[in-house]
Amino acid sequence: MLTLERLTSLEQIIKKSRFVATAGPIAGEQDARDFIAAHSDREANHNCWAWRVGQSYRCSDDGEPSGTAGKPILQAIDRLILDNVAVVVTRWFGGILLGSGGLVRAYGGTAAACLRAGPLVDIVPVQEAIIVVVFSDLALVKARLTGTPDVRIRQESFTESGATLTVDLPEANAPAIARMVMDITGGRASIRTTPRISP
Repeated sequence: MLTLERLTSLEQIIKKSRFVATAGPIAGEQDARDFIAAHSDREANHNCWAWRVGQSYRCSDDGEPSGTAGKPILQAIDRLILDNVAVVVTRWFGGILLGSGGLVRAYGGTAAACLRAGPLVDIVPVQEAIIVVVFSDLALVKARLTGTPDVRIRQESFTESGATLTVDLPEANAPAIARMVMDITGGRASIRTTPRISP
């Protein structure tokens, strides 16, 4: 599965109405709600949206006739076989009615064009790992982790004796990476993992 690498936006004028699509990667439902709130414009006539994360999805017509906006946006996501994605299409009415078919084409087409314009990346299943290390091992552990493909250190907090790292490990290599951390620290590190999907 693929997702967007980063936020992308696209604007189209269709029969004097202005349509702006904004799409981006999300990790879950709360991310989707935050994304929709952040990219909706209260001055616009409509902020229609859709998102998908695995089997979970939602869409909204935001006052447009039922099925003419949110569903076509969701279909654009699904046709491109994308996951962990949210799209908001904002419309400023230009005075010319588009009709149901015209709205479906405008919302779905603007969303699809925006999604096609954004750079795509593979969704790598990851495990979240909490790694506790002493200060003498910290620099080496961080250097090895950052040099390993698809590993991301999300958070670092310090204790009296060392640091706690919250790290995303690629699921396929998580056991090998955990062994590597234990080997380079002489068994002094502690590692706890929990499954999680991350774009």
